[in-house]
Amino acid sequence: MEEAKRKLKKLLKRIGKVRGRHTELVTIYVPAGYDINYIKTLVSQERGTAKNIRSKSTRQNVISALDKISQEFKFYKKIPPHGLAIFSGNVSEKEGSQDIGIWMIEPPEPLNVKMYRCEQEFLLEPLKNMIEAKRKYGLVVVDNKNITIGMLKGKNITTIKNEDSIVPGKIRAGGQSSARFSRVRENMAKSWYRENAQTVDELFGIKEFDGIILGGPGPTKETFKEFLPKKIQEKIIAVKDVGYTGDFGLKELVDKSLDVLKEESIAEEKEYVTKFFSQLGKNEKISYGKDQVKADLEAGAVEILLLKEDGDEELEEMATKSGTKMIFISEETMEGKQFHEMGGYGGLLRYDT
Repeated sequence: MEEAKRKLKKLLKRIGKVRGRHTELVTIYVPAGYDINYIKTLVSQERGTAKNIRSKSTRQNVISALDKISQEFKFYKKIPPHGLAIFSGNVSEKEGSQDIGIWMIEPPEPLNVKMYRCEQEFLLEPLKNMIEAKRKYGLVVVDNKNITIGMLKGKNITTIKNEDSIVPGKIRAGGQSSARFSRVRENMAKSWYRENAQTVDELFGIKEFDGIILGGPGPTKETFKEFLPKKIQEKIIAVKDVGYTGDFGLKELVDKSLDVLKEESIAEEKEYVTKFFSQLGKNEKISYGKDQVKADLEAGAVEILLLKEDGDEELEEMATKSGTKMIFISEETMEGKQFHEMGGYGGLLRYDT
């Protein structure tokens, strides 16, 4: 399923770049259960309607797209189990030239929408929703100077809020008594905790979040936890010591929370990319750089192929043919970013080459 979604994501990225000069790109979504002859009739009826389009070029492009769809339907006896998504239109970048492209996509999950539209771009949202990660986690890193709130969804770490504290340091201003300054500082800290606890409640108090991870350097995170509403405290699945706040702190928090995120794709990515750098340091059963990885694939030496998230069609085909497992590495972890900086091609080998 994950491989199918990754391939769909890559295809949607390509289709999403297509732009029509007018409302001439045809999008059709058909849920499972519809009689295919009914859909064929619908396409035929829309072809008749398209003859009334005033613009000659738009009319020709829409009719040609619908004719292309009708031709492809000859290869289908029924609507596939998850439905069918169809995209067709003129993909030529040359003015006045026609090159009708078509994509007939069997979704990885059941379609729940029926649609026929002609627009300047293909409508991809129903399919994009399928490939988005379903599980998501709230992230909070806090210390005396800063709070950073973010979200983990799939492999993506997003910063929602990054705010510096207004609480002064422990060194008191001249002329103030130590006790008075301490009380002022304590009250300001409590106010700051309450304000940010309310923000966390507003952001993560909804049911869609599968858990909250809290972290930070020192004891401040534990103090902050006490200001959170009980319903939010109950959603906290881990409290971790991290050295930083800010964007870097969120990434470090995720890195240190893989024990509770072991079912997530980012945990598998972290496992393999960590092993890659470990073997690289020992120069042991390792391959990196596109040319070397390709040569090792051809020799059948690659056990696990690591690729940057955009992938590489040639290497993917080679890995598929040889039965080599593929892991796609994002830039959301520190190691993943380092892997991308090396070029984004790596292999864990069965034996040294």
